[in-house]
Amino acid sequence: MDLTDSQTAVTVVAGLAILAGLAGVVVPGLPALPLCWGGVLLWAVFGGAGLGGWAVFAAVTLVAGGGAVIKYAWPGRNLKRTGVPTSTLLAGGVLGVIGFFVVPVVGLVLGFVAGVWAAERLRLGSNQLAWPSTVQALKAAGLSMLVEFAAGLVIAALWVAGLLMT
Repeated sequence: MDLTDSQTAVTVVAGLAILAGLAGVVVPGLPALPLCWGGVLLWAVFGGAGLGGWAVFAAVTLVAGGGAVIKYAWPGRNLKRTGVPTSTLLAGGVLGVIGFFVVPVVGLVLGFVAGVWAAERLRLGSNQLAWPSTVQALKAAGLSMLVEFAAGLVIAALWVAGLLMT
């Protein structure tokens, strides 16, 4: 494998985009699944994989789309079942964004937790009633991250399989 070969360079850049996408699950600001998907698109277009590359890209598109839908639908359904309202999640999201800029990196999580707790405290009127809703929101956020990471790993595995087969 010659590193001056353009197809090799495209493959390396695609692999780095996929790795950045996997890191994007936990690093705020990096769009995880779009980076993984874009890396495979780059490889399919410029990597010289031919029809096999496009077949891998089609499969990756299905996984990325399904992962994006499931990432929001499954945790959202669980939250609705436990009675956490959308307004509480909105408050958590707003304070999470503010927290990201006030306390870099960890501020996103801290702001989200504080926002959910504060909204539930106002809605329910008691710390003892607000905390279980906050825990449910944290579990939902964790499930969302897990789904996104799993989809990213499937995308990476499909890409590696495509590399080996083409």
